[in-house]
Amino acid sequence: MEQRHLGRTGLRVSRIGLGTLTWGRGTDEHDAADLLKAFWEAGGTLVDTADVYGDGEAEYLLGQLMEGLVPRRDLVISTKAGSVPDPDRPVDGSRGHLLAALDASLARLGTDYVDVWHIHAYDPDTPLEETLQALDLAVSSGRARYAGVSNFCGWQLAKAATWQLAAPGIRTRLSSTQLEYSLLQRGVEREVLPAALDLGIGLLPSSPLGRGVLTGKYRNSTPADSRGASEHLAPFVAPYLDDTAGRIVDAVRTAADGLAVTPLQVALAWIRDRPGVAAPVIGARNAQQLTAALSVEALSLPDEICRALDDVSAPVHRYPDHDWSTL
Repeated sequence: MEQRHLGRTGLRVSRIGLGTLTWGRGTDEHDAADLLKAFWEAGGTLVDTADVYGDGEAEYLLGQLMEGLVPRRDLVISTKAGSVPDPDRPVDGSRGHLLAALDASLARLGTDYVDVWHIHAYDPDTPLEETLQALDLAVSSGRARYAGVSNFCGWQLAKAATWQLAAPGIRTRLSSTQLEYSLLQRGVEREVLPAALDLGIGLLPSSPLGRGVLTGKYRNSTPADSRGASEHLAPFVAPYLDDTAGRIVDAVRTAADGLAVTPLQVALAWIRDRPGVAAPVIGARNAQQLTAALSVEALSLPDEICRALDDVSAPVHRYPDHDWSTL
């Protein structure tokens, strides 16, 4: 699998990442083992997780698999901290919480360091410089090699990255940002992506297949074994089952038919090759789904197909994103 630099850093990652959101909950240890082995054998390196996935079970399961299945040195492990199961304060970006969470993540993963450590979300109740200091301490202590953020909007990302760049050699440059991005969700293109491109921050899109909807499997009904039929994940899929999404899914299917490939391959190739994208993170449920996704490695979409998909999925961005004189 082709490797790409993560933002403006020397770290290289596979241009498709493996997500572990359902590990330890919907994905058991046997399926997880099959997924990790298939990903590694295909040349994949970037494995993304978080301390809250499966209440820590995803990290623990990944750590167990790294012991005997896949060498730690062959993987780029990304994890996140900051989200907490507290309805009154769902994000805790305090230095104390973040560093304690990192230590707990390392214990579950069974490793001395993570390759990339992300702040899971912006905390409006903690000074940003305190949150970012946790990143600096993690890197300077060797517990993390690189640092990033997740779910930061445009101004939050720009503020954080600029703060870090203001003291080179002392503060840690942000390597990456992780947000949802797909043909069904292009909101990052408004401000986040331009900021990331300007600041040299690599984008790691989550849900690159529109929460599974872009595969076309929900076009006529909801399969009984799908996430859309799951008690926990049905509300996650539901927002992308409207008429607008349906038109985009139809366009993807038309493109796939014309290229003699699958809708999954078209949707994944489109997001993989967008400007600023380092690696979309896919959350396959089993090795069969993962193999289907990894088959996109040999596919590059023709320019006319990309333009057609761009047009049918274009978000409404007017003033101030466009020149006011053209409106």
